[in-house]
Amino acid sequence: MSSSLRTAIVLSLLSHTTVQPTLAWGVEGHRIINRLAGSHLPPDVPVFLRSERALEALSYYAPLPDHWRGAGEPALTKASAPEHYIQMESLDVIGSLPRNRYDYVRAIAVAQAAHPELVLTAERIGMQPYQAIELWERLKVGMRDYRELLAAKQDTKPVEAEVIFLAGWLGHYVGDASMPLHTSNKPNGWIGANPGEYTTEHRIHGLFESELVRSNITLSDVEPQIAKTPVLLGDMFEQYLTYLNRSHSLVERTYQLEKAGAFTGAGTMDGKLFATGQLSAAATELRDMIYTAWLRSGEPVPQRQ
Repeated sequence: MSSSLRTAIVLSLLSHTTVQPTLAWGVEGHRIINRLAGSHLPPDVPVFLRSERALEALSYYAPLPDHWRGAGEPALTKASAPEHYIQMESLDVIGSLPRNRYDYVRAIAVAQAAHPELVLTAERIGMQPYQAIELWERLKVGMRDYRELLAAKQDTKPVEAEVIFLAGWLGHYVGDASMPLHTSNKPNGWIGANPGEYTTEHRIHGLFESELVRSNITLSDVEPQIAKTPVLLGDMFEQYLTYLNRSHSLVERTYQLEKAGAFTGAGTMDGKLFATGQLSAAATELRDMIYTAWLRSGEPVPQRQ
């Protein structure tokens, strides 16, 4: 193992000895992302998913995965926490990221056996992309069921409710992935060599994603940055990793902005533009994932091998 890789893994482990954030974007940010994604769906998506009632539901469902992580639900909290983040710096130790959740867990176990001096687990590194992709596939199945019931002239109300819920649930994790610190082994304070003299206090996470957004960002600030034309996405797994990597490339920029006071109080223009840029990136990504699920749901289902 190279010294740089060893350092990355050690930093990953150290990050879990610090105070961990519990939310991403806070309630306000997640609701902005989901509502804008729904309101920017194109007309060929069924109207039930674009109605005002649907937009209200998408907004309501947006923060629920954080709400489920309460002190009264310790099993759920522990099991679901890794679904909100992935530490991209640590992935080199297992090679290419497997497409399947359990292949990923096995790859980590192999890496652990090869490096007994380290502690490598999926709980530490995170499982964010698997939760998002699996939810996207659930959404696609629900939309396929809707098409079949509609064609058979049967009641579609129950499946409409299912589709809206799945889209809202998916939106939470797409939103998490747009927050750079949810892709890093430095989620809430710089760890390790620190030539930039970035904050090591456990405050930057909430300061950026919750306090700045709650006090200074509105839906109308974010909406102009949404990509206007929906995109039919290709290989969803590869595309989602590209989305994660784009967020990860902004980790140090997040710390630079905090150091400059961009997230404090009323924030600075740079800080607010950074926040609205990431919120709009999430809304665009979610809109395109929902749109792609709808179009793919109309394709023939491959035969099982």
